[in-house]
Amino acid sequence: MAVQWYPGHMNKARRIIKNTMSEVDLVIEVMDARIPFSSENPMVAELRQNRPCIKILNKSDLADPEVTRRWLAHFEKEQGVKAQALSVLDKSRTKNLPNLCRKLLPERGTAVKSIRVMIMGIPNVGKSTLINTLAGKTLAKVGDEPAVTKEVSSAQHRIILDGNIALSDTPGILWPKIENENSSYRLAITGAIKNTAIDFEDIALFAADYLITAYCDNVMQRFKLKQCPHSGNELLQEIGRRRGCLRAGGVIDMQRASEILIHDIRSGSLGALSFETPEMIMQETTDAGDQA
Repeated sequence: MAVQWYPGHMNKARRIIKNTMSEVDLVIEVMDARIPFSSENPMVAELRQNRPCIKILNKSDLADPEVTRRWLAHFEKEQGVKAQALSVLDKSRTKNLPNLCRKLLPERGTAVKSIRVMIMGIPNVGKSTLINTLAGKTLAKVGDEPAVTKEVSSAQHRIILDGNIALSDTPGILWPKIENENSSYRLAITGAIKNTAIDFEDIALFAADYLITAYCDNVMQRFKLKQCPHSGNELLQEIGRRRGCLRAGGVIDMQRASEILIHDIRSGSLGALSFETPEMIMQETTDAGDQA
């Protein structure tokens, strides 16, 4: 599943971000806790350069907590980076972000010098919800479809938070070409790529193959199975039978079964799931290097 998706508004947003970065002291990058590597935009590191960065593993209530802990430790090893897991279920941690900004830049955040923060992230990682929580009111539009925040202007949305922190919002941007094919699937599974641009059966089969290996108990409990399916295709067939996804002649409607599985993953109905670990990504990177 090779994804090359770079709408015009994203290209324009990248140019504006690059041009205004000189006015930024600190960058907050919001990622999906279920896929921290795949949702980490490589353009952020390029654009922010040596500025301090807070990496937010958002939607952590939907991710495997043990895997999230490993990712936090992984990111904390990076120079000038602090990592934190956040969730809409615990707004107090989100509201503590300004304090973390001040710790990273103690010389700023005074009555004289504000801390100029830019918040960035790919589509549909919960950036708008995070901003609204920080502001204490609805400022950014929230939606389940990616790329809801499309407005691009030279003066981005700026919010003044407690402690003289000026927070600038940016539209969600993807990078021009997603090189890691597995990352393409993971982004599609979690909803970072529009449904109209994906093949549900294709990504559901990828997800099902992974789930029966990593989260078999979750699968069995959710779909009331007595044993774990031997393949992703078998799982989708079982979902189709048990949820009445049948066509004429009793043939399983794989499209509908696939949509059910993806919906259950995105909504959290299958439990807390992580689709990549630091060790898994290290192995994939090594394998890609060997094949090059």
